[in-house]
Amino acid sequence: QVHLVESGGGSVKAGGSLTLTCVAEGDLDAIRQVGWFRQLPGHEREQIARVWSRTGTPYYDDAGLSRFTISQTEGAPTPVYLDIKNLRPEDTGVYYCAAGTPIWTWWGQGTQVTVSS
Repeated sequence: QVHLVESGGGSVKAGGSLTLTCVAEGDLDAIRQVGWFRQLPGHEREQIARVWSRTGTPYYDDAGLSRFTISQTEGAPTPVYLDIKNLRPEDTGVYYCAAGTPIWTWWGQGTQVTVSS
């Protein structure tokens, strides 16, 4: 069993930056990848980026291109960070991290990001 906790969300003005943190506890050896997702109001949850835990290799989905950077502590599946630059009001939503084998098996509760214009 793996327990995930996100932190780092908050209220920022457009153009600002945030770093979200995902900390995993429990059976860390079971984790093969960690990903960041978000759910914007009125939209389905979408994947932003993921990182392959053993190598630290990042993969970005369309939602995560250019303004998002995923990273992890070298050689460890936790913590995993998501740096978001040049935030826009349309980035407002709940951001989740998930861990998988590689199926997304465990999810955090999410952290709210609110961007004002």
